[in-house]
Amino acid sequence: MLIAGTCIAGTAAHAQIQQGNLMVGANLANLDIGLQNGASVKFNLNPRLGYFVKDNVAIGGLVKLGVDYAKNRGTTVSYGIGAFGRYYLGDKKYEILKHTRFFGEANAGFGGTNTKVSGSDAITTNGLDLGVGPGVAYFITPNIGLEALAKYNLTVGFGSSATVNRLSFEFGFQIYLPTKKARAIYNEVSDEVRSKRKSQSDDDDE
Repeated sequence: MLIAGTCIAGTAAHAQIQQGNLMVGANLANLDIGLQNGASVKFNLNPRLGYFVKDNVAIGGLVKLGVDYAKNRGTTVSYGIGAFGRYYLGDKKYEILKHTRFFGEANAGFGGTNTKVSGSDAITTNGLDLGVGPGVAYFITPNIGLEALAKYNLTVGFGSSATVNRLSFEFGFQIYLPTKKARAIYNEVSDEVRSKRKSQSDDDDE
């Protein structure tokens, strides 16, 4: 029974990255809270929503929000909005652990990084925002995956600095929703509501 359960869970996890499904979630990147030599706070939040256009391939929208504050070096605010594409390796020979899937992700859009230090001119870069890197997802349930992602990010545009490039390490989760199942549940509930309304209407007429 244990072997059968493991096989079912693995198959279910694979089913969540099939054509027609949705993925929604967020990653937290570069979290750092300093307590020595002056207070500092650094974090990036990257929510995303994707749709599987075919098995193992998802495309969608991505938002980036980041803050980097340190007492002695000012405040840096970063942002971005754009599209991403993700490809999951479907071959089981790439699985190191059960219920894991390696993937590659790339994104392109508009973004910027703006730094302000007290007593100095602001350092700004705003324009084309690009990113690419590998990641791994571990399915703790058939519909929820924890993930880690390493990414190289490049912003090219206008401002006091023409380019900004950086590495980010992200950790987060994605919820995988089978749209066919969701649509079937919605239709079933709608039919029940209509049936109850019709019964109440018939009772009122009597």
